[in-house]
Amino acid sequence: MTATPLALGVSTFYIILTSLIAHWLRKYVSFYVNQPLIKSLFLEAIATAELCGGCFELIIIADNWGISMYAIYLFFMTIWWCYVWGDATACPYTHLEDVVEGKQSLRKAFFLIWAQLMGGLIVFRYNQLLWYLEIVPTHKDRAFSECSTDLQVPVFYGAIIEGVATCICRVVSRILGDLNPRFSTIIDSFVGTSLVVAAANYSGGYFNPALATSLKYGCLGTTTMDHVIVYWVGACAGSISSIKIYKMPFIQRFIHNEKTD
Repeated sequence: MTATPLALGVSTFYIILTSLIAHWLRKYVSFYVNQPLIKSLFLEAIATAELCGGCFELIIIADNWGISMYAIYLFFMTIWWCYVWGDATACPYTHLEDVVEGKQSLRKAFFLIWAQLMGGLIVFRYNQLLWYLEIVPTHKDRAFSECSTDLQVPVFYGAIIEGVATCICRVVSRILGDLNPRFSTIIDSFVGTSLVVAAANYSGGYFNPALATSLKYGCLGTTTMDHVIVYWVGACAGSISSIKIYKMPFIQRFIHNEKTD
């Protein structure tokens, strides 16, 4: 049996190690890089690398210990990321939202998204090295094995799933940002994790184009166009739609009522 406590411990150690390396890199960048845009580019790349590096190991956990264990790890990792990333988002559509709302130029958004993609794609080599060591059986043959798609439904349905779930996540995050309840980070993480688990057997539940591209681009079962439609067009459309939905009168009334109570 490969799914032993030792194997889970090694996967946990790899996730913690990845987070610690990212934490040290953030401190280094924050101290030595003064130019705001360059600093933002580095911080986005680091955050995305931390996200994708952790999620590569979560694939091992899901494959060997099931979706419930995966959800537990993802929940606590999401809370950690909320506290340590600062202004970095590790997610392309947040910058597209800023462009739509006039908070950021398209040029700056392009560079930030490019940095995210670079961080997400480069970190695979790091995970590949850890897996190549094959310290535990769960990592055996994973370093150079072919990956397969998580998309188990037609492309159109996959795009809808990624879009709707992304929209819900973003609306909830915006409402929590306005209300700022005591456990907002925990609530946000719980909602996001629940949606990921709900969509896992259909689209994979990525809700983040950079994450999906880092983990699943080029995998067997989907073409490049399929990947772009589901994980980029779907998620970004859901994100942009969330701006409109968030501004709807019934949501604004809810926020106003909660603030005045």
